Amino acid sequence: MASDGLTFLSGLLLGLASSLHCAAMCGAIAASLMFAFSNGESAGKRIGALLAAHAGRVLMYVGAGAALGAFGSVIYGAFDHANAHLFMRWAAAVALGWIGLSVAELTPSLAVVDRIAVPIASALRSSGPASVASGRAGAFASGVVWGLLPCGMVYGALFYAMLSGGALQGATAMTGFGLGTLPSVTGVALGVASFRRLARGAKARLAFGLGIVALAAASLAVPAMSSTVFCFG
Repeated sequence: MASDGLTFLSGLLLGLASSLHCAAMCGAIAASLMFAFSNGESAGKRIGALLAAHAGRVLMYVGAGAALGAFGSVIYGAFDHANAHLFMRWAAAVALGWIGLSVAELTPSLAVVDRIAVPIASALRSSGPASVASGRAGAFASGVVWGLLPCGMVYGALFYAMLSGGALQGATAMTGFGLGTLPSVTGVALGVASFRRLARGAKARLAFGLGIVALAAASLAVPAMSSTVFCFG
């Protein structure tokens, strides 16, 4: 459905913007996990460990999005559907628009939440594969822990997922979000200088932020697909 496509695209843009928002911290975590679980091995094994860590992190995002989407749909079902549908649709658009403006640095930043994560991120970066598992299994498990790291952008995306209308829609939003974080974070972890410059660029943040605002506005133009099941894009 068109609304599901917008839900995924909104999540994707949020993920891309998030990776710009915290590329330094997340890129450092990704690099640390990559080397911790493939120390002294080939480039292919290092990339395999990195992808396993990403898989654990994204799976955590998708699971949380599905749970919160289901929770939001239960709340929606407790009220008059027509009024609740309108309220949740506008609330989701406002939340998405505010996140976009925050990314564009036109409203207060979500970065304040990231300060909570700094000591946890430091511990995760310094952790090794010794205690739980090694190789890709260890990288995957560490990726799951990484997915639990406090992050303003993740919380913003999860709030949007909660208002998306159901478990599937919430999972769709967070799948897009997780995939959107991959290019920049992976590039920084692999030492690609262009990604570091992009992450620091005010123009990139402005472009992604305004793109998210545009999607928030477009989502309001998508007609309801059902009077009984809410599907917001």
